[in-house]
Amino acid sequence: MSLSKSVREGSRIALSRVLSQVENSTPIGLHALDELFPFTGKAHKIGITGPPGSGKSTLVNALAKQLRQLEGEPRVAIIAVDPTSPFSGGAILGDRVRMLDLQGDPGIFIRSMASRGALGGLSSQTEAFSQVFDAAGYDFILIETVGAGQSEVEIVNLAHTTIVVDVPGLGDDIQSIKAGILEIADILVVNKADQPGADQSLRYLKSMIEMGYRPLASSAGKHKLAESLSKEEIPESDYPQNLWQPPVLKTIARESIGIEELVIEILKHQEFLKNTRRWQLKEAWTLREFVRKRIEGILVQEFFEQLPEGVLDDLMEKIITRKMSPTAAVDNLLTYNQITKKSHYSE
Repeated sequence: MSLSKSVREGSRIALSRVLSQVENSTPIGLHALDELFPFTGKAHKIGITGPPGSGKSTLVNALAKQLRQLEGEPRVAIIAVDPTSPFSGGAILGDRVRMLDLQGDPGIFIRSMASRGALGGLSSQTEAFSQVFDAAGYDFILIETVGAGQSEVEIVNLAHTTIVVDVPGLGDDIQSIKAGILEIADILVVNKADQPGADQSLRYLKSMIEMGYRPLASSAGKHKLAESLSKEEIPESDYPQNLWQPPVLKTIARESIGIEELVIEILKHQEFLKNTRRWQLKEAWTLREFVRKRIEGILVQEFFEQLPEGVLDDLMEKIITRKMSPTAAVDNLLTYNQITKKSHYSE
């Protein structure tokens, strides 16, 4: 029996093996993705992002438990992206330590992965992981970003529902209302709401939402979708009066307080996405980004593989000794690569 078929039949061992192959971009992993792709498109992908110390892992832990209590006991997959060491390339997969109480539930699968230097709080293989879990029959996929701060907006290109977690007491209320973070949120959560300043953080966020701060950013990248897809594909009712109004909630994740209300809002957002066709538009945008990044990765790899040995080192020496600027070196490399390709094709 093939690994892909075993994954679809519920084998956790096969699922772990496929995820490992996919993460390492092996031929087996790429083949498995091809075989599993026709069975994707059903899972609700939920992104959880926010600054370090906001309690994202604890929130994910409580959220997974609450989702499992829904009718039909839906299956939940958790993708926890951890920061990678710039020196060793390794990662401390701390989320598994924090979620030990979930590992006894056969309806929950936790997979940690290293960011491997990717920007935006995700790994380059996060979307591929979500496809595997989707094909394996998981109903909800919770994607927790690294927690690096204000740059974590890449999750909007992947998740159907993006939850931005804030926490009182970070020392700067303006941090919670910066454009890149606020605009990607479909649901805003003030976690650790038992700490001083929680009500103030809640008021800040609500006031910014009420002021109409989020221009067409609702529903996971709607503004980008509108640019990428033909206008005819988007019903007129989607512009802009029927935009989703992000709720602002208070939670105390370690005590599971406010988690039931959070699940209710997630399900409301799911219904909103499907009723307004944003679900299909979001899927189209996510797949387009997946293809674009795959092409970029292949082209960059091929570019450096085609450079003769020593060319890059020679140019770097000129840059270091200030005999050539980095921009000129890049132009030089691109020109060299084009000449090499032409001579190769002429043969």
